[in-house]
Amino acid sequence: MRLSLCITNLFLKQNDIMKKYSNIYIISLALTLIGMTSCNDFTDSLSDLNKNPNAYEEVIPEFLFTNSLLDGVSFNFTNGADGQHFIFAQAMQHFSTHSEVRGTGDKYFNESAARSHWPVYNTALADNERVINAVKDDPNSINLLSAARIWKVYMFHLVTDLHGDVPYFEALKSAEGLLQPVYDTQEVIYEDMLEELEQAAAAFNPSLPTFGPSDLFYGGDIDKWKKFANSLMLRLSMRLTEVRPDLAETWAKKAIAAGVIIEDDEIAKVSYLDGQIEHSRNPKAANLLVQDYQNPQAGVSNTQGGKFAETFIEHLKATGDPRLNVMSVVWVDNPDGDGYVYDTATSIQRGMKNGALFGEPDDFHTYSEPHPNTVLSYASPVLTMTNAETNLLLAEASIRGWYGGSAKAAYEDAVRAGMRHWALFGDEGIISSEKIESYIARNPFKETGTFDEKLEQISTQKWVSLFLDNYEIFSNWRRTGYPELIPTNYPGNITGGTIPRRLIIPDSELNLNEDNFMEAYNRQGVGNLLTSTVWWDPKFPR
Repeated sequence: MRLSLCITNLFLKQNDIMKKYSNIYIISLALTLIGMTSCNDFTDSLSDLNKNPNAYEEVIPEFLFTNSLLDGVSFNFTNGADGQHFIFAQAMQHFSTHSEVRGTGDKYFNESAARSHWPVYNTALADNERVINAVKDDPNSINLLSAARIWKVYMFHLVTDLHGDVPYFEALKSAEGLLQPVYDTQEVIYEDMLEELEQAAAAFNPSLPTFGPSDLFYGGDIDKWKKFANSLMLRLSMRLTEVRPDLAETWAKKAIAAGVIIEDDEIAKVSYLDGQIEHSRNPKAANLLVQDYQNPQAGVSNTQGGKFAETFIEHLKATGDPRLNVMSVVWVDNPDGDGYVYDTATSIQRGMKNGALFGEPDDFHTYSEPHPNTVLSYASPVLTMTNAETNLLLAEASIRGWYGGSAKAAYEDAVRAGMRHWALFGDEGIISSEKIESYIARNPFKETGTFDEKLEQISTQKWVSLFLDNYEIFSNWRRTGYPELIPTNYPGNITGGTIPRRLIIPDSELNLNEDNFMEAYNRQGVGNLLTSTVWWDPKFPR
């Protein structure tokens, strides 16, 4: 009788757990209780059994924030993140491939990697949300809260830029039992993100503790975090130029007045050291090496058949850009013996056409690929927000009449900063000031050009200067249409021979959150395809 009562009470207390188990399991569990004398003992035992050994028993904000930063800057939200790198690096015609394995960006037909970004909700965003929940009620932790709020905006702007309407206000609340969040419109999300950046930056208090060394960007320097927030605000405001120019102007002016990243030591970056531990290695270099350039000694063993794209290499050569020689190599026979050595000479650099027919070209080894000691270096940094980008944003704000500074000066400062940054990738990335100034003289800012000519020059420079920040390049291209890229039309492609404009929300949302997914699907009216558009995209149906 005691045993029966104990089991009955346990079922009432643990209903949510026990309903997951089969009847056979319940019966076998009951049989193991024979001889037990205490319901409490039994309940305690099962309680221990139900604990997840991998779950957080205690939230350590510093640890979780570091982890969120590492996952965030690497875009390593999911196992498919490296695939997304290839999507945008190829779609923006920095890279090409003769193989179809990673063909979403190059040939527009293999969409599997385009469905894999969604788990960011359960990784980097989830860790950051735990930080926010742990510190939000502590007045002494306001600096931790502000940094986490800014970082949340950074990650969410990637999610909505890639997918359009997404769960935002009700997202990340599974601990509260909210497992089917509604999809918010991208317009409302953008309005809130801009306000979040303003409020978080204003809340910093220099007299209170920071994340300190757990802050991989700035080591707890709140002045630099403010500039990061303002710079992100400027980026987001420019996203709205084609749909809400009024809002774009308002927030661009706010960001500029508050102060953006200008100096080299203000850029948001994570530094890495080459080592055996995965987190100590630059994740983008690691992805390139693992996914394609595993054997960078011959230029022939590339796993995914990748090389630099013809569009990119020819632009760098035509403009006399010295970045070509620190980014790109061709592997040649070693004149001193067996094997191969890399050659950075401009004359031999050549890119492979995007959308080439399947099969490795006979002269595959003669095409350019990433420099092993800069682009592919494990010890190189990940640059998240730079003064090259902010100066280009200032140049655009100037030609729109939203910034009183010179567009020419901002553009030239952007070029200089973008070239200086390569020194962070190692000694072989150093570009002399003479080469930088020669490039500027050869490619002067088009002060007397039309608005569109200036916007094209600014956006094309962003395409070069932000190399490896493929998400941002992809977003800016969708907004401005620059640089002008000729799409490929590989037989059997699924986009009708057009460059993809969005990632696909995975089928799991249709299965697990059907009502909210379908409401957003019908509201946007653009489908859930690689050719679908997001709200701020000029091609979005109005």
